[in-house]
Amino acid sequence: MTDRPLLILIAGPYRSGTGDDPDQMAANLARLEAAAWPVFAAGHVPMIGEWVALPVLRSAGADPHDPTDPLSEKVMYPTAQRLLEHCDAVLRLPGDSHGADQDVAIAHRRGLPVYYRAEDIPVRASGAVVG
Repeated sequence: MTDRPLLILIAGPYRSGTGDDPDQMAANLARLEAAAWPVFAAGHVPMIGEWVALPVLRSAGADPHDPTDPLSEKVMYPTAQRLLEHCDAVLRLPGDSHGADQDVAIAHRRGLPVYYRAEDIPVRASGAVVG
């Protein structure tokens, strides 16, 4: 158990394996977002890099759903790297993903815990949601 909420980056496939199909990327984002509730229910704060990167791309005038946009490479991975300077842990979801593998490597270098199942995340002493 922990007494303060952890900021936990949820890492997994977003663009990987989609052939850059926007519908498949949206489905991958939905899978990432489905992991947000178990993190929150354990009393922590879930974070997904795309929650930050996609609005950044949009505000820069890029199409956030076009991974071939030149700005995409300058925003997507760097966003996760910057977030990991603030995160306390990573939840790595299944599936091939170069970006998620990079997130795990950064977490290991920083000495952050990496969880591979939501149920392995420690429940916060106070603040967990029941139900």
